[in-house]
Amino acid sequence: MNTYEIAMKINNCGGRLFLVGGAVRDKLLGKVPKDYDFCVVGLDANTFSKLFPEATLRGKEFPVFEIDDCEYALARCEKKIKEGHNGFEITSNKDVTLEQDLKRRDITINSIAIDVITGEVIDYFNGRNDLKNGIIRAISPAFLEDPLRIYRAARFAACFKYSVHKETIALMKQGKFELASLSVERVFSEFSYALGSDKPSIFFNILREASCLDVHFKEIADLINVPQPIKYHPEGDAYVHTMEVLDKASMMTSDLKVRFGALVHDFGKANTPKEMLPRHIGHEERGVPNVENFCKRLKMPTAFLYAGKTACIEHMRAGIFNEMRISTKVDFLTRLAKTRLGLKGIEIIANADRGKKHDKVFFADVGNKMIKEVNAKNYPKDLDYKIINERLRQERIKWLERNYLN
Repeated sequence: MNTYEIAMKINNCGGRLFLVGGAVRDKLLGKVPKDYDFCVVGLDANTFSKLFPEATLRGKEFPVFEIDDCEYALARCEKKIKEGHNGFEITSNKDVTLEQDLKRRDITINSIAIDVITGEVIDYFNGRNDLKNGIIRAISPAFLEDPLRIYRAARFAACFKYSVHKETIALMKQGKFELASLSVERVFSEFSYALGSDKPSIFFNILREASCLDVHFKEIADLINVPQPIKYHPEGDAYVHTMEVLDKASMMTSDLKVRFGALVHDFGKANTPKEMLPRHIGHEERGVPNVENFCKRLKMPTAFLYAGKTACIEHMRAGIFNEMRISTKVDFLTRLAKTRLGLKGIEIIANADRGKKHDKVFFADVGNKMIKEVNAKNYPKDLDYKIINERLRQERIKWLERNYLN
């Protein structure tokens, strides 16, 4: 049974079916939706179950049915009864209107519906205008009822490269006090979506503008107003530099581990002793505890932790690869090839970090080729590992002397 047939069956029982949410937004933007969510108006759960006995009931707090991997949620409205992301009293029955259902949503571009039968676009909150003008706007002050919406608004701004309306920024500021009530799993989910966007810096810049950056992203907020040598960093403080590096790295890779490494590579600059500023000697090692705290607090995957620590410790060495002696190059390539970032990942971060005034470094391809071609496969198995490592090192030095050109 296709969607239109489902809609007609609902219609014949006095209900109506609407496509809602991100699928409508994506369609209006000319994109292919990843998921299709539908809102059922005018029916109760019992009637829907009888109409579609093949449907699987998924919702716990409110009725959501699944048919052929699509979700059909009965229209609902919400009332805030306590603090936190889950502090709602939910009403779902056949008398809840489409407008009531759409009004409970977060931002205007996510609150547009399409009538499945007629194809009519229903837009009570002018979401199409905001799509056209590139604006993230809260539907109403009820935006504050769910603190996660603060991070969602910033995330959508990053994903679509939109601005956030000033009134919505004001609401985000008001809602800051409830952010700490969010589960770190939900925070990390929004963070990951933002990190995977075309311009992740927008996420952090919006949170900074809304005075919300320091709640879950303290290590990033701590980089604000940390000075750097103007000669090498005319762009500004350590925070501005970090955002530039993140965006540059994101243009070169979609790998979230590498993007995360770019984000955290200079975390140690926040801990530089004041008497040393604006220089940051030793910031590589000082950044490791900050990365560890950041990852632990948000319960990040181990791969993020290792990638972040590697980025902190190795990004400066990677940047001077061309000036290294051949033996040092071999040691560097051998060591970095084993990490979660890999040679390509650290190469991307180094080049994003170096900026326009410096020549780029290229070592990933030659390093991976060296490691593939010069290995210990033919060494006697009973040979001491120290002898194997030194013999391998010497052979790789000779190989790199023949094959690497600065």
